Amino acid sequence: MKILGESVRTLHFTTIGEVIKKYREQGNLSISQLAKISGVAKGVIAKIENGDTKRPELKTIMPIARTLGIPIPEIIEHHMKIDERPDVLFELIHEAIQLGNIPLVTKVALRFLQTPYEESHILMERLYRFVGTLADKSYQQPLYDVIIKYAREHGMQRFLARGLLQKFLIDIHDLKKLEESFRLGEEALHYIDFLDQEERVTLYYQMAFQAHDMKKYEKCIELGKLGHAEDPTANETKERIALAICNSFYRLNHISALDEHLTMYEKLGYRFIAERVKYYRAVVLAKKEQYEQAIPLLYECVEESTKNNRLARVNFLFELLLKVNDVASIQNILSQEDTNTAFDFTTPYRFSELGRYFKQKGAFLVSKGSFDEGMEAYLQGMEYFAKINARKDIMECSEAIYTFHYDLGKEIKLDLLGKLRKVFNRVNQSDKGVENH
Repeated sequence: MKILGESVRTLHFTTIGEVIKKYREQGNLSISQLAKISGVAKGVIAKIENGDTKRPELKTIMPIARTLGIPIPEIIEHHMKIDERPDVLFELIHEAIQLGNIPLVTKVALRFLQTPYEESHILMERLYRFVGTLADKSYQQPLYDVIIKYAREHGMQRFLARGLLQKFLIDIHDLKKLEESFRLGEEALHYIDFLDQEERVTLYYQMAFQAHDMKKYEKCIELGKLGHAEDPTANETKERIALAICNSFYRLNHISALDEHLTMYEKLGYRFIAERVKYYRAVVLAKKEQYEQAIPLLYECVEESTKNNRLARVNFLFELLLKVNDVASIQNILSQEDTNTAFDFTTPYRFSELGRYFKQKGAFLVSKGSFDEGMEAYLQGMEYFAKINARKDIMECSEAIYTFHYDLGKEIKLDLLGKLRKVFNRVNQSDKGVENH
């Protein structure tokens, strides 16, 4: 039951007893009445108010505070000053989380780490493990920030490394913060020796995946191989990293290295490679400009594809068909657009493949005289690239649009300029959001 309204202003007193007494008097309640409503014994309340109980239990204070309408954040802030016992402060962290008050959560967490009642590394370990159990990432991120800052200031490299790793693993899911999260991962790499083997493998693998998605292909190869060197086990992630390494060699046009690694991974029995050998053999043939052999092989790869890897194969086939100017086959690909673009939007790589598809579609349509439709395809490609802040790809699409208008002597329509502006505004807003973070 709440006696006082929200209009009662927050007051600051020396003791929690003074706070309770002031609010009780403003609510025109006697100690007996407060005891009856709150369920806390009259004698207990009296001792708190007159200062006989210097550090009242939180479980005693809370029902009194809720009855009197005392702001809970004020109670928490006051209580963490008068009672620095680790268990009490840990309970206050829980209370602040229930309030949804993130600044207060971090404030109490820092106080918890500063308490003189326990060794710092024990307190840090307890807080670190607790943060890992939280399902809500909105609390995890600021609490890892507390851990990182405190560990950095107190030379606790083990927890600095672990905090940076965990924050990186959260941030990589934000497609608008890829560069920022990658820098965070790079900082964690400086403290790699303070991580255990499983943590090192996780960092190397996840950074390799992200490097691949960001088209940092040399980094992907480097980090992926470091992860492989640390990982003696057989597992799916290890094989997916091998696949990312092979794809990076292909993107870098290192065909001999691609061929060498395909053979090595096949001998190691990597299923993900074995299932894709035909595709990469087609890649090798295409890089050697042996299109008559590569294209039929790619058609087989498209037919054997899954929903989630189909578009990458279609895009490569599209690219080769453009080179040989096979108009009928390209039109057939475009007629199956719904099938080719139906997959789960879960990674930056897949958004990039969508952008790539519409970029190629735009080039083809313009070359066949469907100018306006081509411009729309380029815009669609830019929209997908904007979702992952792929500035280089966005600029390439934009340059193609302006170049086609200039070369063909066409005026840029106002509605097209408006759509281009919206894409660039979206990217700029994303950049501002990262700067303000």
